[in-house]
Amino acid sequence: MIELVLFGTFLICLFIGVPVSVSMGLSALTTIIYSSGIKALAPASSILYAGLSSETLLAIPFFILAGVIMELTGISRRLVEFADACFGHMKNGIALTAILTALLFSSISGSGPATVAAIGGILIPALAKHGYTKRHSAALVATSGELGIILPPSIAYIVFAVVAADYAGGADRVTIGRLFMAGVVPGLILVVVLYFIARFLPREMAMAKASASSHIDHALGRNTGGKLLAEATAGNASNDAAASSSVQTMEHDDAVTSDSDELGMRTHRAPARVIFKAFFRAIPGLLVPVIILGGIYGGIFTPTESAAVASVYALVVGLFVTRDLKFKEVFNIFTSAGVMSGRIMLIIAAATLFAYVITRNQIARAVSDWMLNLTDSMVLLVLLINLALLIAGMFIDAISAFYLFIPLFVPVLLELGMDLTTIGVMMTMNLAIGLITPPVGIDLFVAAGIAKIPFGEAAKGVMPFVISGIGVLMLVTFVPALSNWLPDLLGL
Repeated sequence: MIELVLFGTFLICLFIGVPVSVSMGLSALTTIIYSSGIKALAPASSILYAGLSSETLLAIPFFILAGVIMELTGISRRLVEFADACFGHMKNGIALTAILTALLFSSISGSGPATVAAIGGILIPALAKHGYTKRHSAALVATSGELGIILPPSIAYIVFAVVAADYAGGADRVTIGRLFMAGVVPGLILVVVLYFIARFLPREMAMAKASASSHIDHALGRNTGGKLLAEATAGNASNDAAASSSVQTMEHDDAVTSDSDELGMRTHRAPARVIFKAFFRAIPGLLVPVIILGGIYGGIFTPTESAAVASVYALVVGLFVTRDLKFKEVFNIFTSAGVMSGRIMLIIAAATLFAYVITRNQIARAVSDWMLNLTDSMVLLVLLINLALLIAGMFIDAISAFYLFIPLFVPVLLELGMDLTTIGVMMTMNLAIGLITPPVGIDLFVAAGIAKIPFGEAAKGVMPFVISGIGVLMLVTFVPALSNWLPDLLGL
């Protein structure tokens, strides 16, 4: 009956539109009062405080701050330029540029929605102008945003390591550093799959062989006679004359500047000097994951300390290197990061109380016993757990889902012989897919807003990516070596 009160209250609150954090808190308080009376609420405040006082969780606001600063200092634009200089000449190069830019920016922000918001304004218009339908442009960028919580550094891995430590039983505690490295191979597999699918997306116009350099410049609001494109075009002017003429005709209705029509679009590899210049401009952003991951694995920083160093570095870069950040804007940046951090910490506080109720009333043990007695098939149980996580990811954020399901599923999966590292990556990938899956799909919602199309239209375009993501998830679930090979190689 206690289980019915806890989960019934939670689902009713969600159904009537109560925020997830408040729903978890209310259902936990209701269950405590039902089982032990109102006096049992006395320790609730200390439980909430204990859930927020973990030093490891301090990394979350620092990573958020670093991501906000880097988003506002032109780093996403520079990463797009670098990726396009390297791959923009290829067939479907714009799609590869979008995916690789998401990969690079996700290693800065650690957040899926932040990645989509940072690169979507540049790349969704560029993809659409390059012939992709708007719904597929939005879907590709939204799906690329999944990489934000799969690849390191990821806020999701930090939360999993903290929460799973209390429910791992006799298993060794998994470190944040090990989880960070465990996500690398699955993340790279997803990159390859995304690009493969992008090659077969329908086009509105036959421009498969043309580079999207001028479209990116147009989306960035720059004159396409800018330095990078001018140098690339000058180096290939004689070879591109015919291509420029044909593209000029197709582009007439897109209001591209006369300079763009004159220069055309690059169909050959950019000169080395252009790639080098783009790389040099992208160095401030590329150094962030080097500082974070290098500091952690070099034994210089803890994950929390690396997040703090990354925040200071981002601030220095914005103020004194790119100079896109003004001193008068610093207060607003800290305020924005503080509000975002506050929302996450509110979720963690409420979720801690929710998890306490699950543990105190031995609900987790009851669910574990029930599931283990349900069937003798390990494969079926793992598939059922994946299905539950996929459905949950459609409606609630990763942090809430971790506090909700780790107490229930981690003991079961450990009993089935799955190691904690694989469990962490598997659960994170489930919830990453939820970021692009209707009816909520936060990443997809952000991308649809940028593309200025209805959410339902974007949802139609995302289905190939959802199916492929589930395929990669199954691969990671049943081939543990994919998540364990790199951490084991590095001795983590």
